[in-house]
Amino acid sequence: MRKIKKAILPVAGFGTRFLPATKSQPKEMLPVVDKPVIQYLVEEAVASGIEEIIFVTGRGKRAIEDHFDVAYELENTLVEKGKTAVLEEVQEIAKLAKFTYVRQPYPLGDGHALLQAAHIARYEPVLVLFGDCIYDAEVPASKQLIEAFEKHGTSMIGTAVVGDDEVSQFGVIEGEEDDGTLKMTKMIEKPEPSETDSRQVAVGKYIVTPDIMDILAGMEDGKSGEIRLADAFEIAIERETEIRSLPLEGEWLDTGDKFNFLKATIQLGLKHPNLKDQLRDHLKSLEL
Repeated sequence: MRKIKKAILPVAGFGTRFLPATKSQPKEMLPVVDKPVIQYLVEEAVASGIEEIIFVTGRGKRAIEDHFDVAYELENTLVEKGKTAVLEEVQEIAKLAKFTYVRQPYPLGDGHALLQAAHIARYEPVLVLFGDCIYDAEVPASKQLIEAFEKHGTSMIGTAVVGDDEVSQFGVIEGEEDDGTLKMTKMIEKPEPSETDSRQVAVGKYIVTPDIMDILAGMEDGKSGEIRLADAFEIAIERETEIRSLPLEGEWLDTGDKFNFLKATIQLGLKHPNLKDQLRDHLKSLEL
C-alpha cells in the first residue's frame, strides 16, 4: 500500500460568510490568535507525515502563496532589529513542506477543485483538507485518518457527532460499525433530523483514493449541478466500493462561520503560552 505523502487543500472559495473582512483577503488567511487558519491545517498535515501540500486556489488568493513563501524583505528587517525568535518562526513557515499551486478557474464544486490537482495526485491516495476545520487533538486528526487508511485501505471520511439542531447543516454519514469505523452505506447532504438516525457528520477531512478520483473525472455534474465529492462517494457505494468513516478524537473547531470562528479563537487563545493567563483573567472579569 502506498504511503500518503500528498495533501490537497481546496481554497478557491469566496468566503462570503465573513464579508466584509474577506472582500480583499482570503478567508483562509483570517488569523486565529496569531496564525492564519490555513497554517493550522498545513501544520496538521505535516505533523501527520505529509510532504507536499497542493493548494487549489482561485482569484484573490495570492496572499496564501505569499504566506508560505520566503519573505526576504521582512526577514532582513527582523535581522536588523534583532528579533531572532520571530525571525525563526517566520522562516519555518516556508520550510514546512513542498508547496504546489493550481487554479480552479470556475466555482464548479469541491470535486471539481480536486480534479484541478488530478495531474499531480490522481493515481495515489491523498489527504484532502477543507479550510474550515481545525482540530484540537493530541493526535493530529489527519494522522488518525491516515492510520485508519493504512489499516483498512479504503477512502476515509473524518466525522464528528453533532446535535439534532445542527444535522441539517452538514453531510450525514450512515453505516455499519466495524473496528472503530463505519462501513458507509449512505451519505445524506443536509438532511432534516427526522430523515436520519445518524448524527455523524463529515468535517472536511478525507482520504481520497484513486477510484474516487476516477469517478470525479467521469462526472459532468452532480445533483446540485456541480461536481461534488459527496456525489462521487454515493456513486462508489452504488458500485459496492467500500468507503469508511472515522469518528475523530479531539475537539472540532469549525471556523466556517463568525460565531464558531470566535469560539476557536478563544479556545486556542486559552492554550497560547504567552496569552492564556491574560485572556483567562479578562474573560473572568467580564460581566456576562
